[in-house]
Amino acid sequence: MRRLSLLFKQYSRSVFVIAGLAFLSTAARAQGDASKGEGIFKANCTVCHKIDQKLVGPALGPVVTTDTDDKWLTKWIQNNQALIAAKDPKAISVLNSNGGGTMTVFASLSDGDVANILAYVRTTWADIKKKQSSTPTVAADTGPSDLTIYALIGVIILAVVIILVLNRVIGTLERLLIKNPQLAAAEPEVETAPVDRLAILKKYAKNKKLVFFVLVVGTLALGSWTWMTLWTTNVHTGYQPEQPIHFPHDLHAGAMKIDCQYCHSGAYKSKNASIPSLNVCMNCHKTIDRRLGATEASAEIAKIYDALGYDPKTTKYDSSKARPIQWVRIHSLPDFVYFNHSQHVKVQGLKCQTCHGPVETMKEVYQYSPLTMKWCIQCHRRTKVNLGNNAYYDKMEAVHDLIKAGKPVTEAQMGGIECGKCHY
Repeated sequence: MRRLSLLFKQYSRSVFVIAGLAFLSTAARAQGDASKGEGIFKANCTVCHKIDQKLVGPALGPVVTTDTDDKWLTKWIQNNQALIAAKDPKAISVLNSNGGGTMTVFASLSDGDVANILAYVRTTWADIKKKQSSTPTVAADTGPSDLTIYALIGVIILAVVIILVLNRVIGTLERLLIKNPQLAAAEPEVETAPVDRLAILKKYAKNKKLVFFVLVVGTLALGSWTWMTLWTTNVHTGYQPEQPIHFPHDLHAGAMKIDCQYCHSGAYKSKNASIPSLNVCMNCHKTIDRRLGATEASAEIAKIYDALGYDPKTTKYDSSKARPIQWVRIHSLPDFVYFNHSQHVKVQGLKCQTCHGPVETMKEVYQYSPLTMKWCIQCHRRTKVNLGNNAYYDKMEAVHDLIKAGKPVTEAQMGGIECGKCHY
């Protein structure tokens, strides 16, 4: 132990010196904080730049990794116009390579902010390249392990031992039977009468009260089942078909707090709520092609691009490749039922969740309410009419005043020339 203590004292100083130098060298190389740079990058750069793809400007990952002159990059980000005005050769080259397009000036960013952005871009780009270059390794087929072989040998030996023991037991029993013949004497066979397995049922079938009770209960059960089946025919509560694009309402209406009528704009002005066109989707997804924090583009957003013939690399549309999305209708009313969305949403001020349920929590929309006549009547009985500052009811009140005053009222004043009165 004393010898070990002397060795530790001899080399401990060297170890601590080396560790200290390593720490200082690591601190010297750290030029920016990638975690702080992430927030600055997302707040200022994501409108025009992506790290791994060209958006409005070039992909920043290859650019920042290739160009290691951080002082020049800092000047370019903070005030690229000054570099261009000073005829800086590198600035002119960048301007020409980008087709003459200029970059926004970020004079409010300090040198530390720019260093943090560069650290974040380089770190993220290195992670992306590492993920792309890594290939899944396939385990080599080395055959059965030694443990498996030993286990099989053990099972075989155990089976042989069991067989030998059973043979000894059988031999012992045979010798006992030979020495005591009375043990081998068989008992006289007793003839048994055949068992009638239906005897109990036959006995119950002769009980008229029991038979009548079973018939009554069976009739009631069958009638109830028939009634419930007919009553729920064409009621599709819980219906959730598979859609061509898995649109997550819990993300858009829930996490992102997007108003339902931003997409379903017809709900407040027409009979139908309307399915949004893909152009509405592209208002956001022209620059957003993946979930927050994801390193790969979303396959569902790519379906929108394919349907529009949109190429995210060139940001161009090819109308020859465009095709409509075949959405599957979920909420469907019979042809003889008239329902007007605007009358409920704008006039009465009902929320979409009143009929469609908590769509902000649904990953995929399903039919929440039964939408039967009984369900609608119950809603109409308990919902109070919104009379305050409502032009629709103001007109109705004016018509009633005319009727009370004995003045003539035309069909037009009663809404008789509205399109929906006949065309629905």
